[in-house]
Amino acid sequence: MAINHKIIKQALTIRRVEEKFLDLFSQGKLNGTVHTCVGQEFSAMAFAAQLEKRDFIFSNHRCHGHYMAFTDDVRGLLAELLGKASGTSGGIGSSQHLCRSNFYSNGIQGGIVPVAAGYALGNKLNKNGAIGVVFIGDGTLGEGALYETMNIISKWEIPLLIVCENNFYAQSTPQSVNLAGSITARAEAFGIKAYKGDTWNPELLLSQAQEAMDYVRTETKPAFFHCDTYRLNAHSKGDDDRSAEEINEYKAKDFLIKFEQEEPEYFNRFKEKIDEDIDRMLATIFEEGDTKLEDYYTPHTNQKTEDWTNLETINKRQVELMNTFFKQQFEQSDKVIFIGEDCLSPYGGAFKVAKDLSFMKPNQLYSTPISESAIMGISNGLALNGFKPFAEIMFGDFITLAFDQIVNHASKFHHMFNKQIDCPVVVRTPMGGRRGYGPTHSQTLDKFLIGIDHVKTVAINTFFNPAIIFESILQEKQPVIVLENKTDYGKKILTNPSKAFTYKRSNDAYPIVHIKPIVSEPDVTIVAYGGMADYVSAMLEELFKECDIKPEVIIPSLISEIPVEFIAKQLSSTKKLIVIEEGSSYSSYSSELIASLSEVMNESFKVKRIAGLPVPIPSVKSLEDQVLPSKDRIINEIKSTFN
Repeated sequence: MAINHKIIKQALTIRRVEEKFLDLFSQGKLNGTVHTCVGQEFSAMAFAAQLEKRDFIFSNHRCHGHYMAFTDDVRGLLAELLGKASGTSGGIGSSQHLCRSNFYSNGIQGGIVPVAAGYALGNKLNKNGAIGVVFIGDGTLGEGALYETMNIISKWEIPLLIVCENNFYAQSTPQSVNLAGSITARAEAFGIKAYKGDTWNPELLLSQAQEAMDYVRTETKPAFFHCDTYRLNAHSKGDDDRSAEEINEYKAKDFLIKFEQEEPEYFNRFKEKIDEDIDRMLATIFEEGDTKLEDYYTPHTNQKTEDWTNLETINKRQVELMNTFFKQQFEQSDKVIFIGEDCLSPYGGAFKVAKDLSFMKPNQLYSTPISESAIMGISNGLALNGFKPFAEIMFGDFITLAFDQIVNHASKFHHMFNKQIDCPVVVRTPMGGRRGYGPTHSQTLDKFLIGIDHVKTVAINTFFNPAIIFESILQEKQPVIVLENKTDYGKKILTNPSKAFTYKRSNDAYPIVHIKPIVSEPDVTIVAYGGMADYVSAMLEELFKECDIKPEVIIPSLISEIPVEFIAKQLSSTKKLIVIEEGSSYSSYSSELIASLSEVMNESFKVKRIAGLPVPIPSVKSLEDQVLPSKDRIINEIKSTFN
């Protein structure tokens, strides 16, 4: 056999490690699951082993072979699956979530493709000559995120090689049941150059893989490689319904099995040495400790809210101030990226936040197709590669299409890779009704966003310059979601403040606004945020007249963390709490606020939630006004509760 014996030994190392994992699993020594690549090793050797160290890889659930071929870190992989602190991800990620030296893996089908595209786009912007490989399986061909991404990498000429390891099964389902049409034709339909090879002729595959990677590097364009292969073991552990006849047919074609038969002396010498090395590593790994909770999780600290600044009117619309912020950042840094639909000028986005940005720095603004999953995934990849991307999802209703990228990727990278990396991505999105846009363009989906672990959710308001919040976001190392109320975009800052009230903001990174009567102490505490805050603040004098109450209003901007101590301090005096929000109240911000206050307060208080009704937002104004918290409804509900 003409192939280099060093390559054969590396491939056999992958196989022996994978077989050891199956043995350890059967002994109950591994946590979770394990997806081995026995039979597919030469795909790892052809691509991962031939990349340059400046390049990167995103892999999937069947990632062990790719990892070993790219990093040569057998010990780190063994320790990871044994749950040890010395593992490549501290034992936290285990089989599917590995991170080291430009290698990343995640088990979500399809989702890693836009992330890899964003990382590769970052390399292109850095002009460092690096490329990337993202591995998918044939089962991934059913995922829409893949096609969103192929369209974009073709249009933007992103240097990424997509390798489809076609082992003819999506878990237990044969390809004939699930897949229509040609695999390579999928890529070619997007104008992407496609290659094809297989693992049964590894010498040819190595050459073909190198040709594909050279093309991506020299042409700075994407490519697609269809690699036929076959896993000789089950999908994971023992879930295998394939016939023994079929498996034996592929065993007869397997290069390593044939090598053992044709050159048993070499094979056994390699095998014995590899097994000795594995056993020696395992002997020390078994004695090691696990990652400690205090090294993994650090509780957040509450905002101080000790220093306050008087608020002043700014004679500019909120959207103008946001646009000015991005213009300034484009001038100051080439790492700030604006990405979203219809952002190119002269249009400049649906609400004009991106006005003139593409004229200023065309390489920092990317106007995308309607591809929310890819927009968010590419932004994640850019963030991992050292950029500060601001992804605009227009409208907020469509953030649901980007949810996988937020929940299963952005929010998890830092912890599941044992704090080796950060993903400081920002997603901005307009929420709310009162514009007559109807059921799918008027929703307030805050409740689905404030509970995502390791993601900060911020609601912009009209009481101070939004640049204050965006400046804080620039310093964040974790993902941030920014909610912008559609009706607030055109409003100026602190217009028509009541002369009977003071308006202050805390000097926290994410300020709290506190509005309270000048002459006397308040007897009711109102909490509102975002667009609802401006709506309520305009009613203060009317609330005094109609409801005979002296209200104070607390307006948080960081709504994923409750300023419990400050609100509890105010509530200990007023004993009455009203929470007003635009979304429906069940399992919402108000729910969490009231529960949090109940935990810390030793005294009773009366509470009322006023929120949108739990039905889709109607387009007709007369109904919309009744579904959302209107002035009349707020006044009537306060009267019925506190009078």
